[in-house]
Amino acid sequence: MTNLHKAPWFWAWIAAFAAFGATWPLSAGGGGGMALLVAALTFGSFSVLTGLGQMLVITMGPGNTDLSIPATMTLAATLSLKLMNGAGGLWIVAGLLAALLIGVGVGIVNFALIRLLRIPPIIATLSASFLYQSLAIWSNRGLRIKPPQALADFTTGRAVLGIPNLAWVALAITVLFWIILNRARFGRRISAIGQNPRAARLAGVPVASVTAATYITCAVMAGLTGFLLACFSGGAALNMGAEFLLMSIAVTVIGGSSIAGGNSNVPGIWAGALFMYLIVSMLNSYGLGAGVRLLATGVIIIAIVATASGRKARL
Repeated sequence: MTNLHKAPWFWAWIAAFAAFGATWPLSAGGGGGMALLVAALTFGSFSVLTGLGQMLVITMGPGNTDLSIPATMTLAATLSLKLMNGAGGLWIVAGLLAALLIGVGVGIVNFALIRLLRIPPIIATLSASFLYQSLAIWSNRGLRIKPPQALADFTTGRAVLGIPNLAWVALAITVLFWIILNRARFGRRISAIGQNPRAARLAGVPVASVTAATYITCAVMAGLTGFLLACFSGGAALNMGAEFLLMSIAVTVIGGSSIAGGNSNVPGIWAGALFMYLIVSMLNSYGLGAGVRLLATGVIIIAIVATASGRKARL
């Protein structure tokens, strides 16, 4: 406990609690702090899910960032809702599987561009995102299909202890990621590649297959997030994933994961997600626009990266 303040996620959680305390008096409507907490857990869950996938990619080392997350979310949401067409029962299972399989396909394409064509990950995922977004536009054609009522009720409901169902889903997946990264061979291999790809390869780590699995996992998380967000908001929109491009990176960096790779921090993802939502809520309470919100997000990321870089240089 005496070394708790040295944990990478400690100060991220301190910042999240401070943001909650600063936003609480500004929150309008009834419910007070509980209403603010429920909202933060609900909307923060989407950032957690995309942040977990982005964290895996960033852990692979410098230059590894998936910029196709927003387009993947849109494509998965659009096609899965179109498949379900408002029907329940087994169609819900089919819609979820479709969203996950779209994520698998996107991850394979992203890896193929990176591995086979030797395109830098940032350029490969950014250019591929235009293809995914075009497919979503072509398949949508201006239609807004509503999700099945059962899914809408689940994603907007609170069944256990008054905590949103989405938060329970995100928490379960977070625990799974923590186990994978800290107890499974796959997680150790990701960290090894992020610390030194050449040494990892010489040590027998299958760098290509681990990289492929990492990008596929990130895309699957984006597909799942798009599916849940569309069910929560009542339909898929072509710009529904736009804010998660910067947000997925922000929650990863703020949460304490190394931007240079080789070190991931699962508990910090929640702290980063809650902190970012609360900061945005506070800015909105003051009547500030989206431009100021994006500016504040950028300044926060730059400050944290600069602080982390300076600390690493001193070490």
